[in-house]
Amino acid sequence: MTSVNDDAAEVQAPAARPGLAALWMVGAILAFSSMAIAGRAASLELDTFEMMTWRSAVGLVIVLAVGAAAGTLGQVTRRSLHLHFARNLAHFTGQNLWFFALTVSPLALVFALEFTSPLWTMLLAAIFLGERMTRVKAIAGALGFAGVLLIVQPGAQPLSSGMLTAALAAVMFATSAIFTKKLTATETITCILFWLTTMQLLMGLVTSLWDGDMAMPSLATLPWVVLIGVAGLAAHFCLTTALSIAPASVVMPMDFARLPAIAVVGMLFYGEPLAWGVLGGALLIFAGNYVNILGLARR
Repeated sequence: MTSVNDDAAEVQAPAARPGLAALWMVGAILAFSSMAIAGRAASLELDTFEMMTWRSAVGLVIVLAVGAAAGTLGQVTRRSLHLHFARNLAHFTGQNLWFFALTVSPLALVFALEFTSPLWTMLLAAIFLGERMTRVKAIAGALGFAGVLLIVQPGAQPLSSGMLTAALAAVMFATSAIFTKKLTATETITCILFWLTTMQLLMGLVTSLWDGDMAMPSLATLPWVVLIGVAGLAAHFCLTTALSIAPASVVMPMDFARLPAIAVVGMLFYGEPLAWGVLGGALLIFAGNYVNILGLARR
């Protein structure tokens, strides 16, 4: 999933091309929404572990094909396998939780809680990477926490499994982002994506075959499985590209357009009403993220 807390993008702000970044973000929004729809469709036949297995298999084929065409497969190294494993274990756990949440909760609620991931990344970076917790970051965290409370509304409604798994998925995505940040200091994107797809394919096989039974996607479900794999890689490619040509303070509001987009999808295709608590909470989470990004821009 995503983190838009990107210092490098801010450095490139003078050469920003917001119009082109907006086009890439349209691609990211379409890809993320497609992955959510495909995940729901595939869940009728496959459990979350099986979906992750087939998604990783599709992703590995794409990474190998693109890497071979670009001549970058030689950049794959084994010097940071422990960091790759920790990163992929966190991401594998978070992605499984996210797929499960999609099947039991409204799409807008899952996406809203997912947007807390950059705030968790900020907190974990202060704990594990020694990054300073400033007053701006504290305000951002407080706004994000208030947003979560407005969405979950403890005491006013029962705490559902979808809320818990979506919130935990955001924490796992943030943990993955911390390890990714450490890896990018020494490893290339081809290396990171190779170990991402390879390790998560193995993790998926272990968890899927644990009970001795792994479902094969039918011909009707196979296109959805392929879409999950393609959309997952495409979404992150589009988002990364947008951040490379425009500052995060420009890209992030575009990323939050995913919420109203997926809310419309939920209403049209699944008859899901848009709860005002989810919308209001998402706005507070957005405000927290945006305050943090503005603080980075000032520095």
